[in-house]
Amino acid sequence: MNDSIIKVENLTKHYQSGTETLTILKDLCFTMPWGKSAAVRGQSGCGKSTLLNILGGLDTSDSGLVEVAGLEISGLAEKGLTEYRRKKIGFIFQFHYLLRDFTALENVMLPGHIGGMKKKDALDKAGKLLEDLGLSGRAHHYPSQLSGGERQRVAVARSMINDPDVILADEPTGNLDPHNSETVAELLYRSAETWKTSLVVVTHDEKVAGRAQLHFELAGGTLRECYVRPV
Repeated sequence: MNDSIIKVENLTKHYQSGTETLTILKDLCFTMPWGKSAAVRGQSGCGKSTLLNILGGLDTSDSGLVEVAGLEISGLAEKGLTEYRRKKIGFIFQFHYLLRDFTALENVMLPGHIGGMKKKDALDKAGKLLEDLGLSGRAHHYPSQLSGGERQRVAVARSMINDPDVILADEPTGNLDPHNSETVAELLYRSAETWKTSLVVVTHDEKVAGRAQLHFELAGGTLRECYVRPV
């Protein structure tokens, strides 16, 4: 097995703005060991979300190599990227994107069932994930009946239903008050460790970033490792 869950070499991404070409990522290199957590910080608009979207197969680079969990995704067609996202990646966004007409349990189990799990197995696993996140008593509630913190915890559970190799979290506590932010961050990191899942978190929150084992700063289109927390 490759020592790195993520390996990025000379990643470059441009965007066209009118007649101007904006370079968002420039010859960016990044490696991350299996089973670790990493926080990526940087000023607004520096390319953090773009990097996360490329790692997750939601966007493509203009050049460079991107390898995740032993799979080079740089040249994958859309069908391959869809399969990659389904099997290897769990996503958490600033907004929870829960389906309003489904209960918490159904929201969590649905990606697993769509991904090939038997319905009963998906329901059982969804129930276990919600229990781990302190939501067993809210499993049959709809998103409108849940608090903001509870909805985001459901989103954390949903991201893990398919046993992803990597969870990519883009400002996962950005819409939460300080108390709920701390609770969700603690559960996110703890769950990733329990389920042996690598975790990359883009965040402006120092406390959320502080829980990560590896700390990176994105500036000028490149990524710099600035801190490694002793384990």
